[in-house]
Amino acid sequence: MNFLAHAYLSFDEPKVMVGNFIGDFVRGDIEKRFEKEIAYGIILHREIDEFTDSHHAVKKAQKILKSHFGRYALVITDMYSDYFLSKYWNQYDDRSLVEFSHYVYDVLEAHRGILPNKFLHIFNYMKEQNWLACYGTIDGMKTAFTSISRRATFNSKMEFAHIILEERHEIFKSCFEEFFPDLVTFSRKRLTELKSGI
Repeated sequence: MNFLAHAYLSFDEPKVMVGNFIGDFVRGDIEKRFEKEIAYGIILHREIDEFTDSHHAVKKAQKILKSHFGRYALVITDMYSDYFLSKYWNQYDDRSLVEFSHYVYDVLEAHRGILPNKFLHIFNYMKEQNWLACYGTIDGMKTAFTSISRRATFNSKMEFAHIILEERHEIFKSCFEEFFPDLVTFSRKRLTELKSGI
């Protein structure tokens, strides 16, 4: 669910970004189905997820959340990452978040013909409601978590996740600040390796 982070970690490479967005929505032999830069993005997306789930700072944040939200803690920590990236965006990029968001939507729109149907459904809402630029406030988080909670198969209680974020803001911020620079370093190195055939 951390769409903003996946966009940022595509390092302004449009086709990599497309792959990074659709990584959860495609199966099978991606190298035969997609051009190589998009395949790199799909692989990078999956490795970003693996790196994130294994990082000690993320595990620390998830431990706090598991007593409230069980297995949904993983989704919530992903969304908290987008919250902090959005809130402190000017520390990571010279563009405004609004400008970057429109750039991302334009890239995805230009590749609409190859986007999987399940992702297209999400993308239409994402663009219409400008999700990428709305993550950086508690109210934005409340709206996002409530929307996901309504769609969840089980009682996720995610409609309350923004409250825990607000109450324990500094702890989660500290986890993000410990984790995210490591993720940026990993992602940049891994993309370079993929492009070099390593």
